[in-house]
Amino acid sequence: MNRIFKNVQACQRRFSFWLLLLFLFSPSGLAAGWDFTVINARTRQLYGAATPAGQKRINEWAALISHPPQGSVQEKLTRVNTFFNQRILFRADRSVWGATDYWATPVESLRKGAGDCEDYALAKYFTLREIGIPASQLRITYVKALQLNQAHMVVTWYSTPEAIPLVLDNLKAVILPATQRTDLLPVYAFNGEGLWLPQAAGNKRVGDSKQLSRWQDLLTRMRAEGFVIKE
Repeated sequence: MNRIFKNVQACQRRFSFWLLLLFLFSPSGLAAGWDFTVINARTRQLYGAATPAGQKRINEWAALISHPPQGSVQEKLTRVNTFFNQRILFRADRSVWGATDYWATPVESLRKGAGDCEDYALAKYFTLREIGIPASQLRITYVKALQLNQAHMVVTWYSTPEAIPLVLDNLKAVILPATQRTDLLPVYAFNGEGLWLPQAAGNKRVGDSKQLSRWQDLLTRMRAEGFVIKE
């Protein structure tokens, strides 16, 4: 009887061990992503209560994160690009934040329902990372918008490191290859893994994104809002 009891205990320990592993590495376990219950509570403490319209936009974002498109990468890119283009009105930082150049967190942009090109790009980038697009395929790219004659920011997606990227932009609803965006002149690109400069033979990595103070400040504020960041 004692031997049987010990065998049962050993089986229970093994079963508990495998349950723990399953919990840790499953989508619903500790490896799970953003907890919007925590995020809503943190941002309420930081910024006060959101307006009903602002909270609705955040709730819609949470739903997109929880139930992302299950099709191709292009479908995910299109869904995220359209989501933010439809919910954020373009407004200069001066009118929204009273500052010349402010990189808003996605929550800040959705609460306001307004932002400039950086705010669109940053919100799209972090959303795509959270729904499973690897950092190696995504970059936040500074360009010169030639028709507007001003600096601009977009998200670029690379199927391979040498591929011509697709451009996610708030100026155009359709996602196009960079070769069809002759109105944009690339200046530099970055993500959580590095900093790149364009060259004739492709992009050249020239440094670390830790050199970008606004990027580091943005990450700090997002963590304060309750986000677990996939840079």
